[in-house]
Amino acid sequence: MRNRSVVTEFILLGIPHTEGLETMLFALFLSFYIFTLMGNLLILLAIVSSTRLHTPMYFFLCKLSIFDILFPSVSSPKMLFYLSGNSQAISYTGCVSQLFFYHFLGCTECFLYTVMAYDRFVAICYPLRYTVIMSHRVCAILATGTLFFGCIQAIFLTTLTFQLPYCGPNEVDYYFCDIPVMLKLACADTSVVEMVGIINVGLVTFSCFLLILTSYSRIVYSILQIHSAEGRRRAFSTCSAHLTAILLFYMPVVVIYLQPTPKPWLNATVQVLNNLVTPMLNPLIYSLRNKEVKSSLRKVLHQFCFLADRL
Repeated sequence: MRNRSVVTEFILLGIPHTEGLETMLFALFLSFYIFTLMGNLLILLAIVSSTRLHTPMYFFLCKLSIFDILFPSVSSPKMLFYLSGNSQAISYTGCVSQLFFYHFLGCTECFLYTVMAYDRFVAICYPLRYTVIMSHRVCAILATGTLFFGCIQAIFLTTLTFQLPYCGPNEVDYYFCDIPVMLKLACADTSVVEMVGIINVGLVTFSCFLLILTSYSRIVYSILQIHSAEGRRRAFSTCSAHLTAILLFYMPVVVIYLQPTPKPWLNATVQVLNNLVTPMLNPLIYSLRNKEVKSSLRKVLHQFCFLADRL
């Protein structure tokens, strides 16, 4: 990536139209961030500590929890830093890194949701062959594939954004470096880059969503063939958590990157939902709808309480 920019740093102006609300936003976002970290760490501990949860479904859920810890950590610490009254400046390299890791983790999570849908498809449509199809080797290949293609996508989007010259304004009218706001600062025509970016994000998002929709169409058909009402209820319960998480993930992506006329205030609100609220809700969504996870969580919390009493 060749840096043709004379700009050495950018100034993050924060969430539009929130002047004077820094203290309130700091307390609110810090609470979200702490709950996100705690919730996902508990899910990780519950899965790792219970041998019953060492299955492909929980292997991918474990990976999702890791990404739900890392994803908000790309933008939240810097945002909390300047909301607490510190410098709003971010170096050119820091801005590039922030954009890269944001899209690397976001794209990888998008692919991971697709893999999780495939896992549920195999579990419900081919239950007798599930352990053979979703072997340890296949799970490792799928997990590595999500990382590889997420990295390729992030490299492409980051290169596309920062191959433009940045030689004048350096005030980013947002709370972190993202593609739409960075393109506004470029000292060149960005229409082609914007079009390529929208097509790229749109194709990836649509392709993943289409694969998920295909998997769940087959899943619903298979569930309806189950004669037992209890069996149908359990199957729907297992899949409903994943579907809820998918909708919470995809709706912000569509609003932010695929709208024809960007609206800064709307984008910032939706992006906060995508960055902080969704990763915070995922542990609740998966634990409240899953008896095995709830049972393992109770054991983990009981062990913590026992250790606390001992101390």
